[in-house]
Amino acid sequence: MTPQELRALCLSFNAAVEDFPFRPETSVFKVGGKMFALTTLDARPLTVNLKCDPDDAGRLRAEHEGLIVPGWHMNKRHWNTVTVDGELSDRLVRELVEDSYDLVVAGLPRAERLRLDRP
Repeated sequence: MTPQELRALCLSFNAAVEDFPFRPETSVFKVGGKMFALTTLDARPLTVNLKCDPDDAGRLRAEHEGLIVPGWHMNKRHWNTVTVDGELSDRLVRELVEDSYDLVVAGLPRAERLRLDRP
């Protein structure tokens, strides 16, 4: 997955926005004001921090050792850093990004979830 494809994927979700609260080169993708992905799109290798269910986080790290690791500068229980350099399938990366988005949306107030069509 290229940086452009990762950016387009993150922005493809309902009400997703890109913000730069830390540095101009660090993209933070949010929904409802809450972050679901954080990346530096020009970094090599390309990585992205994604929210993850704690039960799945450990399993994913074990299955994809070195490619999915505890979230860098994040709560290690709830965030993973995923290397997006082609070793992981684009399908898996898309699923992980969507899961992260869904987890964040699930934590939003009910009215906001309904507005996003995700009760």
